[in-house]
Amino acid sequence: LTFACICSPGAMAAALEELLGPTLVGQDGNVDTSSLDGKTIGLYFSAHWCPPCRGFTPKLAEWYAKDLQSKGLEVVFLSSDKDEESFKGYFNEMPWLALPFADRARKEQLSQKFQVRGIPTLVLLKSSGELITLDGRSAVCEDPTGVNFPWTPAPFSLGKFFLGKAGDIPADSVAGKVKLLYFSAHWCPPCRAFTPQLAAAYATWKEKGLNVEVIFVSGDRDKGSFDEYFGEMPWVAVPFEDKRRQKWNQDFEVTGIPSVVVLDTDNSVINKNARGAIAADFEGKTFPWRG
Repeated sequence: LTFACICSPGAMAAALEELLGPTLVGQDGNVDTSSLDGKTIGLYFSAHWCPPCRGFTPKLAEWYAKDLQSKGLEVVFLSSDKDEESFKGYFNEMPWLALPFADRARKEQLSQKFQVRGIPTLVLLKSSGELITLDGRSAVCEDPTGVNFPWTPAPFSLGKFFLGKAGDIPADSVAGKVKLLYFSAHWCPPCRAFTPQLAAAYATWKEKGLNVEVIFVSGDRDKGSFDEYFGEMPWVAVPFEDKRRQKWNQDFEVTGIPSVVVLDTDNSVINKNARGAIAADFEGKTFPWRG
């Protein structure tokens, strides 16, 4: 038997109220948060003092008014302004809703929950509060008319090939293995310290016959640095020009490097932040380092 989980409208409204509070601010007064039920929600972290924000806000407002609102997007402004007067002046330029400026604690909680490291940031949520993407800004900028609305990420795929020491290697060659996605870069001192340790451990795992492969996902800034750094590694890599580098950083919400994500043989996530577990067990005694 197969059972589906059906979330009732009342339950979704309650989840939204827990996330955003019972009342939001509109241009004509307060609005019940429950009015967002059934919509895709964009949490817009921004501030008037921020030049990139002032550049992005009118574009988002134009796209919202022209196409995105009618397709079911509702934006909620979460202000990083320094005082309520600045908030009000900036919010007057916006055609959507806002979290009350006085609710500073909730704004900070949401910033932490969604790992906001800078502004402007647009986080996209389902009406249930479930995350669609932390990088809604890129999704909207790449598709301002909402052709692919609500920009639900495509299912994870290994792709067709990886880069090996002698050229391209079919992705199928690692499909049945536990995979360590290694997010790293040559410019990063902690990465350069961790990489030789991981390479030595990799050799140990291979000697033991562990069913594992490491895939380097580069954060290098140019191909020359990528080539030099990859030359020190005994495993495969996502090619420098490949879009999987950016997509996998977004998919696995990588916010710092070095970072290791462990995937099972079926590509399900075993451990999203496995660097510490692996560093404590380079011999692989607790393989596959379940989180």
